[in-house]
Amino acid sequence: MIRIAIPNKGRLHDPTVTLLKKAGLPVLEGGTRKLFAKTTDPEITYLFARAADIPEYVQDGAADVGITGLDLIHETGSNVEIMLDLDFGGANLVLAVPEESNISSSKELEGMRVATEFPNITAKYFDNLGIDIEVIKVSGACEMTPHVGIADAIVDISSSGTTLVTNHLKMIEKVFTSSVCLIANKKTQASNDKIGQIQTAVESVLRAKGKRYLMMNVPEESLATVKEVLPGMAGPTVMKVESSNSTLAVHAVVDASCIFATVGELKKAGAKDILVVPIERMMP
Repeated sequence: MIRIAIPNKGRLHDPTVTLLKKAGLPVLEGGTRKLFAKTTDPEITYLFARAADIPEYVQDGAADVGITGLDLIHETGSNVEIMLDLDFGGANLVLAVPEESNISSSKELEGMRVATEFPNITAKYFDNLGIDIEVIKVSGACEMTPHVGIADAIVDISSSGTTLVTNHLKMIEKVFTSSVCLIANKKTQASNDKIGQIQTAVESVLRAKGKRYLMMNVPEESLATVKEVLPGMAGPTVMKVESSNSTLAVHAVVDASCIFATVGELKKAGAKDILVVPIERMMP
């Protein structure tokens, strides 16, 4: 039995569940109010956990696979295999001070106090810069600490910067750039093929992201022009249409961002009966 640890709540929960559903492993007979949930594969179950706990769960073997933030992996120092960047949940750990502060760089914080929920990343950052600070570990409401005299600055997670502005803080440096990753227990990964299947399934969804499948009929004399228009991944697939001796069926995978312009050019080139189809998964 393979156990996949996924965030039980917060900003990472919904995108994670959606991604796994697209990969063919929807959550069945369970939810965030339960500890475990079944999937469509009888050999795979989900374990719902705090995102911050998932790296250690995977390292210690309580879960074989996990989805969590890169910042949390580095903060815990967990020895896990990072298999994929999942291309969502991107955020920065930033160094910030009150808006009215004259501090404009980390060098000016020598001997001062920095509050954070990420004490290990913060300490390493300042150690690498050769700056001596006092790290104040907090478990929440980090952005309030400079205003109540607990700290002179903070290191906190920021996706859009809105929270900083709301709390009258300004960013002075980026400390760490994070995204969400698929991770695995190193021993289990080496001995269980099912983990490779999970990685392939998830990767196929990522590969299909932002892609569309184009199908069209093309007169044989227009094929060369159509090929010039198509920005396909590896060239179009061309097939004979049984009901016509002079018409070809042309299929290609293109970026969704190119669809509007490409379809217009294809029509000019002589393509007809153009279909644009979303792609759920693409296997390498």
